[in-house]
Amino acid sequence: MSPLLMADITVFVLSLLVGFEVISKVPATLHTPLMSGANAIHGVVVVGVLLLAANTGSALGYVLLFVAAFFAAMNVAGGYLVTDRMLAMFRRRS
Repeated sequence: MSPLLMADITVFVLSLLVGFEVISKVPATLHTPLMSGANAIHGVVVVGVLLLAANTGSALGYVLLFVAAFFAAMNVAGGYLVTDRMLAMFRRRS
């Protein structure tokens, strides 16, 4: 196993552990802002997919980019729908 691959795997595992610890400590009142932040991150993923699409030249690259764009766009749209639904629970009914 190359040292670069080992470093990448180490960073990935450490990010999983840190992410789990951070998310598990979030109180229920902060879940909506956290989801909005996650939606912004997925928006950045969509921009990244568009930038990568300009540099790919293979059919497999286009297929993988399409799948990445599709899932990122689903996350953005679904996340905003869920966030809107959660915020609606706190609105006063008229």
